[in-house]
Amino acid sequence: MSRTTPQFEIRDLNVFYGRTQRVFHVTMDIERYGMTALLGSSGSGKSSLLRVLNHTYDLLSDVHIEGNVLLDGEDLSLYGRNSTETMLLRQRVGMVWQCPNPFPRSIYENVAYGLRLRDGLRKRQLDERIEQVLQRVGLWHDVKERLAHHALHLALGQQQLLCLARALALEPDVLLLDEPCSLLDPAAASQIETLLHTLGQKMTIILTTSDPYQARRLADTTGILVDGCLVTYAPTHHLFLEPQDERTKNVLGTYLATRREGARNHDGTV
Repeated sequence: MSRTTPQFEIRDLNVFYGRTQRVFHVTMDIERYGMTALLGSSGSGKSSLLRVLNHTYDLLSDVHIEGNVLLDGEDLSLYGRNSTETMLLRQRVGMVWQCPNPFPRSIYENVAYGLRLRDGLRKRQLDERIEQVLQRVGLWHDVKERLAHHALHLALGQQQLLCLARALALEPDVLLLDEPCSLLDPAAASQIETLLHTLGQKMTIILTTSDPYQARRLADTTGILVDGCLVTYAPTHHLFLEPQDERTKNVLGTYLATRREGARNHDGTV
């Protein structure tokens, strides 16, 4: 597979919850490596779009999609609900949700669970892999003496790092993140953003956010969704410097107003 082939090719995608349509005719290519942000307010369709990319919409009742989604040229619409192919897809395309959701198990078992199912590692190999991935997310120093403790006893930011470690342990090609910092304090959010900068150099990351500043800090490419429609999809630096569409300007309103105010203050004008 050529490195220039998009990781995802999305064509005329529509998502329905019962009779209610949440995503309308979205067409976009998501390149491999780096970070793509899906920016929009609550209810804009960004989480619904994200769910399609690893078939987690299957976990909800009365949801169906129209259109095509290709991962490395393979049509995901051919995958059946809860099929073996779908389970393998969710390992290949990892997911971290907005609200940290560690398993009700120990810290160790949260990371070990998927590795046991997939790889059948011996205890020593498992210990090494778990240490490596916890080191990778910056959590090892804090938890190495209490791996047997319940994961839900961790602070919220640590729980989110553990969920990241759990996903990364399976070495996915793609990491999906649904507003992963929105419930965290600024210090924990900053720690995760720093980690994502590093991860984006070696894998494809797709992040949903309602924060234009976060998209500007993190993303190489940004798509803006309004009422389920993709209204803009462009390199982030270009989109934030020269937004063309009125709906785009509305989503970026606070950011653009702050930027204009900063420019006036820099020039010494009122």
